[in-house]
Amino acid sequence: MTRRTLVTGLGVLAPTGLGVEEYWAATLAGRGAIGPVTRFDASGYPARLAGEISGFDAAEHLPGRLLPQTDRMTRLSLVGADWAFADAGVIPAELPDYDVGVITASHSGGFEFGQNELRALWSQGGQYVSAYQSFAWFYAVNSGQISIRGGLRGPSSVVVSDQAGGLDAVAQARRQIRKGTRMVISGAVDASICPWGWVAQLTSGRLNTGDDPERAYLPFDDRAAGHVPGEGGALLVLENADDARERGAAHIYGEIAGYASTMDPRPGSDRDPALQSAIELALADADLTPDDIDVVFADAAAVPDLDRTEAEAITKVFGVRGVPVTAPKTTTGRLYSGAAPLDLAAALLSLRDGVIPPTTGTVLSAAYDIDLVTGAPRPAAPRTALVLARGHGGFNSAMVVRAAEPSTPVRKA
Repeated sequence: MTRRTLVTGLGVLAPTGLGVEEYWAATLAGRGAIGPVTRFDASGYPARLAGEISGFDAAEHLPGRLLPQTDRMTRLSLVGADWAFADAGVIPAELPDYDVGVITASHSGGFEFGQNELRALWSQGGQYVSAYQSFAWFYAVNSGQISIRGGLRGPSSVVVSDQAGGLDAVAQARRQIRKGTRMVISGAVDASICPWGWVAQLTSGRLNTGDDPERAYLPFDDRAAGHVPGEGGALLVLENADDARERGAAHIYGEIAGYASTMDPRPGSDRDPALQSAIELALADADLTPDDIDVVFADAAAVPDLDRTEAEAITKVFGVRGVPVTAPKTTTGRLYSGAAPLDLAAALLSLRDGVIPPTTGTVLSAAYDIDLVTGAPRPAAPRTALVLARGHGGFNSAMVVRAAEPSTPVRKA
């Protein structure tokens, strides 16, 4: 019998809010957090807007010994993991050894830490470079630091597939739970708003270069001209259903019901993009039909060609305006590997509260035959949601989440 994977805890850090409820309230209200970059002087760069997290002081949440050895993204990740475990009502150190793993995704690693140490090397010499540079920049550092802090000895790894990585990491966590692991914390938090990280992102050619935050990130809109980078993401506590019930989990947000990933053909090929295939395979994995999906959380590239590909894939699977589509990331910017886990959190909260959050700012182009939710939240009674994510280079991932069964016994918090 297949072991079902439930989400029992959420840790959210987003430009629009720290914590699940603060983020969710801002999302439903359509409050955006995109504005001029403040973490460095971006005035001389082609792109100058970002979704930054404000009000976060790592010293308020983490022991002082961790601060000199961690990048901003790792500090955010450690706090997100703490919040996710607390939300799940779990103290990892009290669980048996090897019962809990950690699988995260990363887009760029600790770029800000690495840049600061390279500056010290160039300006002062090698003796001024921190020994922590040996790992603080590394893609796997979030998994490692969360594992060390929580004493998590179960299966651990990191996935690097750009924007699609967050879904791929959760899928790997689900796979480990199916193989017998009791619990895995998974997802991603990214933060590379620094000159080194900024230049790396500019190479994609997909960043918006305007200065008006209200018009900067408009997927599926005739004015679409690229996306805005952001920082943050979400970490999710994933748990075997039987174990969650046995311990009386305080929250069961829903089930990871289906997943698939595909790769687009090489540029210039006459083969079709593979996003549609990812959607169909994820539905098959969940043993669902298109009619069973109540809402799609779109990747929302805000690049006309990519928007067209996504809209066509959705239409081919679900029919013309056959399913509500939303992209709440327009309020935060694209958080790279952290974006899809944040969309997973939003999808699960949508199922919990019976509402579909809006795509803020966008005016749907007549070129797209999708039912895009804009303006205000749409009351609904969704039971299943599909989350899409695409990474630079042709990565496509699709994940289906399903509401917890009404019969699932849940201990009141």
